[in-house]
Amino acid sequence: MKTIVSYQGERGAFSEQAAKAYFGKNSTAIARESFHDIFQDVAKRRSSYAVVPIENSLFGSVHQNFDLLWKFKVYIVGEIKLRIKMNLLALPGVTIKDVRYVYSHPQALGQCEKFLRTLKRVAVTPFYDTAGAARMVAEEHRRDSAAIASSQAASDYRLKILRAGIESDHKNFTRFLIIGRKRIIPRRHPKTSIIFATKNIPGALFKCLSVFALRNINLLKIESRPIVGAPWEYLFYADIEGDAGEFERVNALNHLQELTTYYKNLGSYETGGNVNP
Repeated sequence: MKTIVSYQGERGAFSEQAAKAYFGKNSTAIARESFHDIFQDVAKRRSSYAVVPIENSLFGSVHQNFDLLWKFKVYIVGEIKLRIKMNLLALPGVTIKDVRYVYSHPQALGQCEKFLRTLKRVAVTPFYDTAGAARMVAEEHRRDSAAIASSQAASDYRLKILRAGIESDHKNFTRFLIIGRKRIIPRRHPKTSIIFATKNIPGALFKCLSVFALRNINLLKIESRPIVGAPWEYLFYADIEGDAGEFERVNALNHLQELTTYYKNLGSYETGGNVNP
């Protein structure tokens, strides 16, 4: 039986590429309209896993997905860092001089900002998905429009690549998380993701982070997000090196919980390598 994996977007999306690269041929990737949908698929057992973009090396974090990691009872079980190659796509016969509108996901538009500034008299319009923008241009036969998407989307929707590799920097990677319903024990190169909220006292965040520094535990990432319904209060998302089940990490995380008002362990998983499809 094939593994069912949900991803946000249309056929040809970068999330679909990440799903195929991580799970291989013995999987079925299911396209969903929103990030909320793919989290719900996992939580309600409609799929075994979901592939979730969490940050891009050029344009930063996908904040909505940090919030969904907090709201849903799911765990991170893996990650993959996919090389993102952006292309300007249009109908066959259309030239770049014909283009008056460019559509794509806001993250993709941000990753191609330098190229987009070179286009004259072109309206840049956010769309819900890169591959969805390509599909729209193709199905609506928009000869005055182009989409920014993958070469796979060009093939899927029979579009022409007007310009290839238009990302602002060619070291352009998106880190995708693999989420599931159960925690795993990583075999090698483990990392752990957590969420916590601090007490409203001077030096609270410093004290929380010191539980790792005092034990020589490497902090890989930290990010804050506002708590909805509690103005000017924040949740902190952190990645630390190592497995949460290791002795020093157990002590550090227990110590952290003594200093916080909220704590959630999102899971330990293997650090993902770079994939260049």
